Amino acid sequence: MLELLSGFVEELRSAGLPVSTTEHIDAARAIHHVPIENREELKAALGITLVKSAWHWPTFETAFDVYFANRFNSAEPKETEHLDGAAIEGDGATGKTWLRSHTSAIDGGLDVPSSEELAALLYEALVSGDVGLMRTVARHAVTRYAGVEPGRPVGGTYYLYRTLRKLDLDAVLERLMLTARPSGRPWTALEERLARDEYQFRIDELRKVIEAEIRRRLVLDRGARALAKSIRKPSPEDIEVMHATREELAMLHRALRPLSRKLAAKLVRRRRHGHRGHLDFRATIRRSLSTGGAPIDPRFRHPRPSKPEIVVLADISGSVASFARFTLHLVYAISSQFTRVRSFAFVDGIDEVTRLFEECDDPAESVARISTEADVSWIDGHSDYGHMLVVFSERWRRSITSRTSLLILGDARNNYHATHAEVLADLKRRARHVYWLNPEPREYWDSGDSAISAYAPYCDAVVECRNLRQLEQFVSELA
Repeated sequence: MLELLSGFVEELRSAGLPVSTTEHIDAARAIHHVPIENREELKAALGITLVKSAWHWPTFETAFDVYFANRFNSAEPKETEHLDGAAIEGDGATGKTWLRSHTSAIDGGLDVPSSEELAALLYEALVSGDVGLMRTVARHAVTRYAGVEPGRPVGGTYYLYRTLRKLDLDAVLERLMLTARPSGRPWTALEERLARDEYQFRIDELRKVIEAEIRRRLVLDRGARALAKSIRKPSPEDIEVMHATREELAMLHRALRPLSRKLAAKLVRRRRHGHRGHLDFRATIRRSLSTGGAPIDPRFRHPRPSKPEIVVLADISGSVASFARFTLHLVYAISSQFTRVRSFAFVDGIDEVTRLFEECDDPAESVARISTEADVSWIDGHSDYGHMLVVFSERWRRSITSRTSLLILGDARNNYHATHAEVLADLKRRARHVYWLNPEPREYWDSGDSAISAYAPYCDAVVECRNLRQLEQFVSELA
């Protein structure tokens, strides 16, 4: 068991979860106090000792399901167990009849129901909320519809899609709602919502059970370590913003608010407890007169760090828009650490969007308004960094001073337009610092229409910034 735990901890670290040696030891001690044959208690014990943040939980669950997939057969819930909440009655007679007549076959996994019988079992499982029956449906649905091929390097998502497409759970949900509708009177709005939410919850649970069954079979075929590499879920801090799915973007949004609070608190502490400054020789000598000339109590010139003034130019075209929105959100969430923040959004035209942040208390709301209210298109709506710099210089050049840090967000893909790098050179002479955050991997820079090398000589730093971890590190250094 300790060897399995070590492999599990190694997988969590590979997925980006910070698991220390102390926490590994705590987990090893915790599993001595829970029955290891009980899946839920073991999962809870490991989660308490190894997971620090709520947004790391999906990564932990995936790793746990893979590494402990085939070790709890004896602890599976029986057909009498139900989900929380009262069961909504329905007509599952066909499914119950088939189940009673094939109990031994189900236990042995020898008999697969027909499509009609499986549909009846599925309906009965969702009506009753029976976890054991859901597991039965999941086993037979995967056998009949997933088409799992031993040795084939296909991810579990492909098999899950094939299974769910055949089950057509959306149509099942509508059938459940139609059957549960009260006779003799229409639904009230509350009744309909409660019933739909209850059935949707059960369908989501069934989907999880099917996914777990697919993982169990893939582990049997490939082994836990090989499967973990193919279905590993990165932690939110390591998700590449430009390639994130809708679900991952939602996860990033949830992680951004606590991240900004933590970053702001860290910056406040750093300013408050910064170094004491350079030695004040004259004050030290004067102080030493009271001790016979011995400099027992040295005096220092306390630094007076000034907060930087930030001007942000954010490319909001295409997939780069997600990265720009996250950066703007984080910068404004910790805006108290800067003297002033001015923001500009651009595609081939440019518009100041500072007002959107001043009108709203929530940076997320302001960021959402940029795409609809900012005038950022000039001709064809394709990125033109050169024209953007020219217009910015003509209209807002005087806003760049020796106190200003200019922050440019974008991939520098200029669609083969003129770069007008000389404009950035002029802005560099006026500004305190110029930084460029590029959300593309460094190996893609200067490929195709990327013009990053034309702008890099006029920047203090060009930083690869693909995920929240890199973004947090840069903003921390900037402030």
